Amino acid sequence: MTFSWLMRPVSAAPLVVFRVLFGGMMLASIGRFAAKGWITELYVAPRVFFPYYGFEWVKPAGAVGMPVVFGLMALGALGILLGAWYRWSAGLFFLTFTYVELLDKSNYLNHYYFVSVVAFLLIWVPANAQFSLDARRQPGRWRATVPQWAGLLLRTQLGLVYFFAGVAKLNPDWLLEAMPLRLWLPAHTDLPLIGPLFDQLWVAYAFSWFGALYDLTIPFFLSARRTRAWAYATVVVFHVLTAVLFQIGMFPYIMLVSTLLFFPASFHEKVLAVARRLLGRPAGPRAAPVAAVPAAASPWLVGALGLWLLVQVLVPWRFVLYPGPLFWTEQGYRFSWRVMLMEKSGTAFFYVRDPRTGHETEIRNRDYLTVTQEKQVATQPDMLLQFAHLLRDDYRRRGMPAPQVRAEVYVTLNGRSSRLLINPDLDLASQREGFGPKTWILPLEQ
Repeated sequence: MTFSWLMRPVSAAPLVVFRVLFGGMMLASIGRFAAKGWITELYVAPRVFFPYYGFEWVKPAGAVGMPVVFGLMALGALGILLGAWYRWSAGLFFLTFTYVELLDKSNYLNHYYFVSVVAFLLIWVPANAQFSLDARRQPGRWRATVPQWAGLLLRTQLGLVYFFAGVAKLNPDWLLEAMPLRLWLPAHTDLPLIGPLFDQLWVAYAFSWFGALYDLTIPFFLSARRTRAWAYATVVVFHVLTAVLFQIGMFPYIMLVSTLLFFPASFHEKVLAVARRLLGRPAGPRAAPVAAVPAAASPWLVGALGLWLLVQVLVPWRFVLYPGPLFWTEQGYRFSWRVMLMEKSGTAFFYVRDPRTGHETEIRNRDYLTVTQEKQVATQPDMLLQFAHLLRDDYRRRGMPAPQVRAEVYVTLNGRSSRLLINPDLDLASQREGFGPKTWILPLEQ
């Protein structure tokens, strides 16, 4: 197979509009992050950090270095927005943004992962084909068309996010118990007009079932010309409502912008025409004739696209390799587009024992952890293990040769009564982290 359809020329306008909007949103997000003091609060002030397994070598850059990192990130976002030294800018943004996200899993959010994924893809797609400083500086770079695979790659990635978010909702807690929405919605009864409805149980069920149906079908409705306008109106209502009801940062706005990729090229060309008039910019050179028969796709391109798609499809399913309910063990939970599916809280008590004397010391968690870290450690087994190892290493430095660490961790999940997450007599200091099942997690239903 030549896969020549991947190389079929299509309008560059959708990619260009997405590049501008994405770069602008990222630049605004970085400014917001800095203005709220989160650089210091999240990446300078904490005493300890919780890196991802295999990335323990990624360390924060300190009080001086972290603002510099965010400055470089902003520079990359500005370069994406303007299409200036575009691929270098996209690479700079991807590296700095992903570096920050690898520093501490306490701050993990699905849309941060989505931003890293999109930033990586932008490095490879020709989104600076027009309406860019690159094309202005070097008119020979201007292109009216781009290969079809470029836009298809981003739309497919977005469709996978929605699809897996929908599949994740096909679980008994969400569909049969309306959890956790039946816990969250009553907190918003003070909203005008619609607020009183949130006290009604049927509304929680309606939101749950509609949310699952929406995620599973919206990419297909957006892809069809006859349903696209209505589908996007649903996108707007859905994400505006989630932004009002739930504090989930930039995610609703990122999805509002991203789903515009499903609109036809004519829509994006009109957007660019309006932008050019407002900026007093010429329309660009005349488009070169389009080849009647597109060239065959390179085997390297086909292989790279196939590998990327395979990884994006398989990673969200890795949870099936682990025993026990996913929401309880959280093994395979991250990087799988599971958005707002559980209300989980816990309380953790840690104890360090000196085996020489038998003396046991209860740890004051706040001496080590921030408020956010303490909350995450009390519910996520991998972070719980990391903290135990941090305590072990700290007490070794204090002169205790073989400290033992145990924890009593009580967790409530989606309205269930509080119960033990792990064996309270287990020496966590002796447990190893890895990709294998954490057999020391107690069953949810005992």
